[in-house]
Amino acid sequence: MKQSDIQKIVYRIRHKYFTFNNVVIFVAFLIAVGWLWGSLQVMQRNYTLQREVDNKRRELMVTRLQKDSLELQKRYYQTNEYKEMAARESLGLVMPGERVLILPANTEAVKKADTQAANRGVVTEATPLTTEASNVEQWMNFLFGGYSQSMRAAEEEK
Repeated sequence: MKQSDIQKIVYRIRHKYFTFNNVVIFVAFLIAVGWLWGSLQVMQRNYTLQREVDNKRRELMVTRLQKDSLELQKRYYQTNEYKEMAARESLGLVMPGERVLILPANTEAVKKADTQAANRGVVTEATPLTTEASNVEQWMNFLFGGYSQSMRAAEEEK
């Protein structure tokens, strides 16, 4: 390229793109981007600080609940009922007219009898009355409010 061609290109670029209006728009764009960037930084900082404040509030609530619980526990330990229970446990004391019943530890024979009774379906104090319902029965209970249990009882009676 010749020197004159280069000068013509520079002249066109200068007069076509570097006008006062274009420079003002570019500066306004830079200001807007800077303002947007600063706003985003402030929002991020505020979000982080708000999260910290929320965490501190939760910690404060937990601490207050623990304090209240300890106060209730302290008041319980000051009651006569607790003092009486502690004396009974630690010293083995009883009230007038009460009798202490000391049972031996369960032997293997007793444990075996309990498991055999449970296998036969005999309800004892040691074996709670729970039966596992099938999946269909569980859905029936859920949908119809225990209707399947009454159906099962009717089937057992037949």
